[in-house]
Amino acid sequence: MSTVAIAHLVPQSGPMCLLDGVTHHDATRIVCHAVSHRDKGNPLRRAERLPALAAIEYAAQALAAHCALLGGAAGRGLLAGVREVVMHVDRLDDIEGPLQVRAERLVANGRHLLYAFAVEAGARLLVSGRVAVVLDGERA
Repeated sequence: MSTVAIAHLVPQSGPMCLLDGVTHHDATRIVCHAVSHRDKGNPLRRAERLPALAAIEYAAQALAAHCALLGGAAGRGLLAGVREVVMHVDRLDDIEGPLQVRAERLVANGRHLLYAFAVEAGARLLVSGRVAVVLDGERA
């Protein structure tokens, strides 16, 4: 899936669309890839660095893409909470190679969703946690 296609799956546009493509998806999981963490124009950079907390936005975009691919509310919703975030790095901009963004749907209760996520580079776990979302519309 190309960057153009991913842009139709997430509510973010332009440089704020951080994902480059979907590697795999099924009914409960999605795996995306991204290289925007190395881009000096990344809108989440602060003081020439991309903090590891930016991984939460990468994960949120992956789950928005997942919802859209499953025919949900076009990937639009409100990030309601983040829990159990573990950062194994301080920053993402110095990570070589592409990021893999994995998200797994743990709970789907109407418009309320809970996903576990992991952002990795190769076999190295960078950031993990859980994200709660409330979708716009009637479907999950």
